[in-house]
Amino acid sequence: MALPGDDNVKKSCTDGKRSASYKETIRTKAELVLQSRKHANELFDVLEYLQSEEENEVIFAINACQKIFCALMERGDLYVGQLPKEKEILEGDRDVVEKYKMFIRHRYNDCIELLQDCMDHEAYQVKESALCVLMKFAVVEGKHSLQEQNWSEHSNFPFELIEAVVQGLLSEKEDMALLISRFQEFLEMDDVRYYVMSSFRNNINKVMSRNQQVLYQSNVFTLLTSINMPSQDSEITNFLLKQESNIPCLLLQLPASMYKKVLVILHDSILPYMNNPTLMIDFLTAAYDVGGAISLLALNGLFVLIHEHNLDYPEFYKKLYNLLDPSVFHMKYRARFFHLANIFLSSSHLPAYLVAAFIKRLSRLALTAPPTALLIVLPFICNLIRRHPSCRVLIHRPMPCNDPYVMEEEDPAQCRALESSLWELQTLQSHYHPAVAKAAKAINQPLPEAEDELGKLLELSTFELMERDLKNPRQSVPLEFDPANGLLQSPREVVGMHFSLE
Repeated sequence: MALPGDDNVKKSCTDGKRSASYKETIRTKAELVLQSRKHANELFDVLEYLQSEEENEVIFAINACQKIFCALMERGDLYVGQLPKEKEILEGDRDVVEKYKMFIRHRYNDCIELLQDCMDHEAYQVKESALCVLMKFAVVEGKHSLQEQNWSEHSNFPFELIEAVVQGLLSEKEDMALLISRFQEFLEMDDVRYYVMSSFRNNINKVMSRNQQVLYQSNVFTLLTSINMPSQDSEITNFLLKQESNIPCLLLQLPASMYKKVLVILHDSILPYMNNPTLMIDFLTAAYDVGGAISLLALNGLFVLIHEHNLDYPEFYKKLYNLLDPSVFHMKYRARFFHLANIFLSSSHLPAYLVAAFIKRLSRLALTAPPTALLIVLPFICNLIRRHPSCRVLIHRPMPCNDPYVMEEEDPAQCRALESSLWELQTLQSHYHPAVAKAAKAINQPLPEAEDELGKLLELSTFELMERDLKNPRQSVPLEFDPANGLLQSPREVVGMHFSLE
């Protein structure tokens, strides 16, 4: 008679025996391979576990392979040189020891292929174990080279092994960001970084001929950005990286999300390390034509080329002017935009009509902007007026009956901004938010020479603005238009007009 729970007990016992069974089997076979050459065929059984459907069995087999092949390489049991095919080994008249070393070398190659397949496993633990063992093989193989020393470019480094790792990381089927982050620690080594970049170049050149996958492009970007570029000139001597005339991945047709990721880091992580940064002109101008936030981010790179590499780009400020629309106050990169615009408009040599056009357009857009954006825009406008005294006429000119400013004009030279006035700021002096009204009233008084600090305002959010108002002990929050002298006494309340408490 079966008792309740007997089935669970039997299953638990069975699983325990199976767990002990595969571990003992793999461990025993690994020990036999290392003990004697006559047990070399046991490697087939160990490698077979790498193809198991059970995650634990695969991980245990991966660790066993590391132990086996690292020990065999250190003992010199792997054939060194051009490896013949297995069929040729059997047919040829060779020494028994030499045949054994060739056999082990073939099994080592099989192991690498299986570990590369494991990097595509659905379980992350299997991916990570396979990656770490492949890099361990690279370390040991670097000390005990399997290639004949002929003083070639890759004579002492397992370049093919690194190529296999890079190929696994640059998957076209799944996002490998988590595994690439694990791989980042290996990129701190100079030789690994150098050969990873070489392998990356070879890989992308092959894939570029096919239709591109978004996941592949994402993995390419993640791997590239995982490489820490030198921050000082003194570090460049230890930074091994083959210089290229261009960056192949930027020749691909990038999706909008990838455009943004590339453009965000382009000015400080790509352009400074290029031999000829002006090669990026076409890429940046094409990115601007996409529109929206991508256009904004592209202007950052264009400004670097103009400022540091003498690029003649006469349409730069016209493009910047046309980026000013209501969406600029709501986009994710709002803080970056005003930070860059502050830099772009910092020169005192800009013509008055151009600065006036920016001031007027921002003032007009401010009429419908949220308070958090207004607390950036209003000090920004005041700073522009400080830098360019010729634009003060916009403050002192009385409000016109018909504003001559043409908002729809794309050319700042033709918008007639200098003929207008800043009546919009006078309107904002009656804004419902007291901080906005106070900022707008700044133009009523002579502006001090010191510019307003924008850094703390750029990241201001609506939540932070509300928290700041609520936590201000000096600011009382009005709750009623008429002070209440007692309960139900307000003349605006219907209940107070017809009822009283006695």
